[in-house]
Amino acid sequence: MSGLARLLHQRGARCTGSDAVPSDLTESLRAAGIPVSYEQSAAELPGACDLVIASAAITPDHPELLAAQQRGLDLVTYSEALGMLQKDRTSVCVAGTHGKSTTSAILCHALIEAGLDPGFIIGATCAQIGGGSRIGADSIPTGPLAGLPGVLVSEACEFNRSFHNHRPTIGLINNIEEDHLDIYGSLDAIIEAFADFARLVPAEADGGRLLIAHDGAHRREVASGLRCRVETFGFHPDADYYVTCESRARRASVSHRGDALATWTMSMPGAHMALNYAAAGILATWLGAEWPAVAAAQQSFRGLDRRMQCLGAKRVTGGEVVVYDDYGHHPTEIETTLRALRDAERPRRLICVFQPHQHSRTRFLLDQFARSFSSADQVIVPHIYFVRDSEIEKTKVSARDLVDRLRQRGVAARHLHPFEAIVEHLEAECRDGDLVVIMGAGPVWKVARQFMVPGAAGASC
Repeated sequence: MSGLARLLHQRGARCTGSDAVPSDLTESLRAAGIPVSYEQSAAELPGACDLVIASAAITPDHPELLAAQQRGLDLVTYSEALGMLQKDRTSVCVAGTHGKSTTSAILCHALIEAGLDPGFIIGATCAQIGGGSRIGADSIPTGPLAGLPGVLVSEACEFNRSFHNHRPTIGLINNIEEDHLDIYGSLDAIIEAFADFARLVPAEADGGRLLIAHDGAHRREVASGLRCRVETFGFHPDADYYVTCESRARRASVSHRGDALATWTMSMPGAHMALNYAAAGILATWLGAEWPAVAAAQQSFRGLDRRMQCLGAKRVTGGEVVVYDDYGHHPTEIETTLRALRDAERPRRLICVFQPHQHSRTRFLLDQFARSFSSADQVIVPHIYFVRDSEIEKTKVSARDLVDRLRQRGVAARHLHPFEAIVEHLEAECRDGDLVVIMGAGPVWKVARQFMVPGAAGASC
C-alpha cells in the first residue's frame, strides 16, 4: 500500500493514508508529502476524496470504508488499483507461491543497470534499487522495445485471487504449492487460479509472453491452450532455459536450448535462489537487456530486506554467532532457506526462531511445517501471528501444537513468549560458531534487531 501511494503521488495524485499505528514506514510517507492518520475513524476520510483504496487486511466494517460507501465514493482494492496503473505500461507480473519479492528485486536491478528505467512496486525494501517502488520512464528508453510503454514490474499475489485484477504483458510463474487454503480449499483450486492468471497474458502477436517453471508449477494444467508465447525454465535439461547451480560456490548459469547465455555468482545461497536469479535474468532480456549486462547485474545484486538477509555477526561468550533475518513463512520456504544457510555457513549449531503466520495456514499445513525444520538444531516458536483469521480459527491451533509435532520428529523445540524472553534465551544459549535464523512474515524481525543491539555486533557478513 505504501508503494502504491508513492507511485500515485509521483504521478500527480493527492494521496492520504490511514494506518492503525505509527511506524518508520508511515513516517517516511509523511516525509514524502503523503499525510497519514491513525484515528481509524470516519472523520479521517478527506472531504475532497475521489477514490478509496483498501488493502486486503482491512475488514468491510472499517469506519472509513463505511463512510466511503455512505458518500458514494469509488472503492477499490489494492490489486484493482494496481491493475489500473498497469493498463498503460509494459506490465511484468511476477507470480508464484514463493520468490516473488526476490525475483522482482533482482529483475529491477538488472533493468536499471541496463538503462531501461523500470517502474516497480514490490513487497519488500531493496535499498540498492531505491526502496519498494519507483515511477520509471513513460516509455522504454532503449533496446529492441524502445518506444513501447514503460516497464512496470509488480508482484502478482494469489491471495484471494488478487492477481486476477492484474493486466500483465509478460507473466512469470515461479512455482505453485498449497497455501491460502482458507481461501482456496484445495491445491486444484489454486492451480486453476494460476491458470486464470496466465490467461490474462495477451496473445503472442500483441507481445504476450509467459515464463513458467518447468517443474513445480503444474505447467501442463496452467499453460495449456494459452495464446501467448510460453517458455519454461528450471533444472531439468528439457526446460527451454536450463539452469545449473553450484551451491557451495554460489555460482549459477543459464543456457537456452543448448546455447550458453550467462554465469554469475549469487549473494544469496541456495538452489531456489538460482532459479529466482535465472527467471529475473530471462525476463530482463525479454525486455531488451543484453545477457552480459544482466550477468554483471546479477553479480552485483546485494539482496533485499528480510530475504536471507545477513545482519552480521554478534559477539557472545567465547566468540561470535552469525545472525540472519528471513521472511519465510511457508514450509517449503523454511526448508530450502535453512538447508541453504546451513550449507553456506557450516555452523556449529543452527538455532531458528520461527513465528507462524496465520492460524489457518498453521493448522492446514501443520505436518508440513513439522517436517521443514530438519536442518535446525533448535527451534523456538513464539505465539502465532494473528492476522486475517476469525477468532474461532484462533482457538483451533496454537504454537504449542507445532512445538509438539516438532518434538515428535526429534527436533529440540520450545515455545517462548514474549519476544523479550526469546532474546534473553538467545543471549544465554548462543555459543561461538552458532547460526541464528529469525523467520516469519510477522513482527518476529524485532527479535533479530533486539538481539543485534548496538554495540554488540561483530563483523558484517
